Amino acid sequence: MLEGKVAVVTGASAGIGEGIAHALADGGARVLLVARRGDVLDRLCAAIGDRASGLALDVAEPDAAQAMLDAAVARFGRADILVNNAGVFRVGGLDTFDLAALEPMIALNYAAPVRASYVFARAMKAQGSGHIVNVSSIGANLSSATAGVYGGLKRALEIASDALRIELAGSGVRVGIIAPGSTDTGIFDHLPADRRAAATAGLTPLAPADVAAAVRFMVDQPLHANVPHLRLYASGQQH
Repeated sequence: MLEGKVAVVTGASAGIGEGIAHALADGGARVLLVARRGDVLDRLCAAIGDRASGLALDVAEPDAAQAMLDAAVARFGRADILVNNAGVFRVGGLDTFDLAALEPMIALNYAAPVRASYVFARAMKAQGSGHIVNVSSIGANLSSATAGVYGGLKRALEIASDALRIELAGSGVRVGIIAPGSTDTGIFDHLPADRRAAATAGLTPLAPADVAAAVRFMVDQPLHANVPHLRLYASGQQH
């Protein structure tokens, strides 16, 4: 189902995004990998081969969505799949949360994927086909005393994604949300050691390849089927 398709993946330079890039390319898609670190993208594209091309930009910038679409069309002729994966994880209690992080989190975790979803959905609707997958988190449906901003933004992204899916019903454009649980990426690296340990205590976290396989499952469905919301938990996760 992926042979000949063109996919755009944000946050593609490491972790889940890198895994998704490999999974889609392995399935036959050509992939435009988007991240800020051009040197890392170059190495990743070299590893994937001629199916991959890199685009170094900050997806939180207002003009990034159109730049991604234009690059996909210029390099591969079209855009069939968009995976909005880029995001940032910042937590903190009332007395410790860095309020300076609020606007950057809104820009990257909510505004950027919504803007890209709309820009790509308009083009996909015009061509009569396409698939958008927005990467959320199980945190979207959990209430934590220190992760209200992160969870709230992911929940808002899910609502916006679902509304877009409903609006596009019958157009040939599908929209889905994947919400991973604890995953072994760099997302916890900025936390103190005790918080990092607590985040994965008692379980084996998901690997980026696990999440990537789930994304490939979503976009590899027949055209008459859509997976609107997929939660992927580590098997030992209790919340």
